[in-house]
Amino acid sequence: MSKIIAIDYGLKRVGIAISDETSIIASPLTSVNVSDIFICLKEIFNKEDIISIVVGDPKGLDGKDTDCTKETRLFINKLSRLYPKIKIHTFDERFTSKIALRSMNQLNVKQKKRKKKELINEISACIILQEFLNKK
Repeated sequence: MSKIIAIDYGLKRVGIAISDETSIIASPLTSVNVSDIFICLKEIFNKEDIISIVVGDPKGLDGKDTDCTKETRLFINKLSRLYPKIKIHTFDERFTSKIALRSMNQLNVKQKKRKKKELINEISACIILQEFLNKK
């Protein structure tokens, strides 16, 4: 069955999460350097039947574009050209990094691990995907 992935696109790192086959539960998948994102996505698409991609839409607290918004839109444009048959959605990603950090604190994740930006990106992508799935 088909799955959905979510991408927390950043200027340095990209977090990726994936749904289960029923598109009910999101799980963190990986985090990669931004320069490796298309190689990583190609591997994912070769292994999994992906029907949709959800990309976090970076907005400031006031709802306006941030420093990352332009780069994210360029990424989405390239993604849609490379994979025209896959539906791409954007989803408000405000507060996902803070929620990810709070979740790690509540789960008593050791401070050394909490400082790893890769883990925060993965969990942020997972939060984006789970919220998207909940609203479907």
